[in-house]
Amino acid sequence: MNQAVPMVEVWRGEFLESLHRGHAVVCDEKGAIVQSWGDPGKVILPRSSCKMLQALPLIESGAADAFGLTTEQLALACASHQGAAIHTTRVQNWLGDLGLGDADLRCGPQVPNDPDARDAVFRNHDKPCQWHNNCSGKHTGFLTLSRYLGGGPEYLDIGHPVQLAVREAFESVTGEASPGYGIDGCSAPNFATTVHGLARAMARFASADDSTARGRAMQRLTAAMTAHPDLVAGEKRACTELMRAMDGQVAIKTGAEAVFVAILPQQRLGVALKIEDGASRASECAIAEILVRLGALDPDHPMTLRRRNAPILNRRQITTGYIRPSPASF
Repeated sequence: MNQAVPMVEVWRGEFLESLHRGHAVVCDEKGAIVQSWGDPGKVILPRSSCKMLQALPLIESGAADAFGLTTEQLALACASHQGAAIHTTRVQNWLGDLGLGDADLRCGPQVPNDPDARDAVFRNHDKPCQWHNNCSGKHTGFLTLSRYLGGGPEYLDIGHPVQLAVREAFESVTGEASPGYGIDGCSAPNFATTVHGLARAMARFASADDSTARGRAMQRLTAAMTAHPDLVAGEKRACTELMRAMDGQVAIKTGAEAVFVAILPQQRLGVALKIEDGASRASECAIAEILVRLGALDPDHPMTLRRRNAPILNRRQITTGYIRPSPASF
C-alpha cells in the first residue's frame, strides 16, 4: 500500500520546521485516476467536503422545487459558513418559510466565526444559536427534505428517510459502498469513502449533464456554489477567496481535518485530498498547488499567494518563513 507523501513544507529561515504528508487524487469523467499522490485507496471521512453529495436528495426528490428554493439556499445547503449576518439571516428566513425555528435544528449552537457576529453575541449578552452553526444551511436542507418526505423530526437518525437518501446518493456517486460512518461535529452521519471515491464523485459533478435528474441536481449545486462563494464559506476563507479568484469556473469545498475537494467543469475533472495530520494550512496550500498545476488558478493571484508559498509573519510583521508545496511531490 502506498504511504502518505510530503505535500506541504513549513520553513523558518533556512530550517525545515514542519512537514505535512497526505494523499490526493485527480479523476476524469470516467472515474479514472489522472494523477495521484500517496494512497488513492486511503479510507477517509470527507467531513464537510461532501456537503454537495448530502444535498443531492434535496433536489432529486423534488423537495427543492416544491419549496421554491433559490440558488442562495442551495449554496447554503453546501456551506460551512462563518455565522455572519448574510448567512444566519438567510437560514432564519428559510426556517421561517418552513414554519420552523432554531429548536428544530439538530446541529447544536456554535459561537460565530465571523468577528462582527461574534462580537454582537457577546455585546448583547446573548447565547449563540443553532443557526449560527456553520452547518445550519445543510441542516435546514435536511429539514426541507424531511418535510417533503414526511419524515419525523429526528432527521439525523441513521435510519431516517433523509439519511437513507443521503447514503444512497453518496455511495452511488463515489462508486463505492461506504465501510461505515462517523458522527460529524454537527451531529450528522458522515459516510467514509476512499480518496479516489471522493475524487470520482467530484469528477461526476464536473461532467454532469442534464439528461438525468441526478445530473441536473449536480449542475444546480455546482452552479449555486460558484455563484455564491460568499455563502459557501465567508470572508477571508479559502473556499470563498479561491472560488472568486477562479471567476466562478471551479467549485471547491473544504472539510474538517484537512480534507479539500474541487469540481472543474471545464476540464471535467474532480479533485480530492486529505492531509494526514489534519492541518488546514496544509490542505489550503496543497489544493492551491493542484489547482495551479491544472491551470485553473492563477499562481500570481493575491488569494493564491496567501496560501501557496505564503509568508509566515510574526507579531512584528517580520517574515520568518514560508508555507510552500513540497518539491518532493509536486
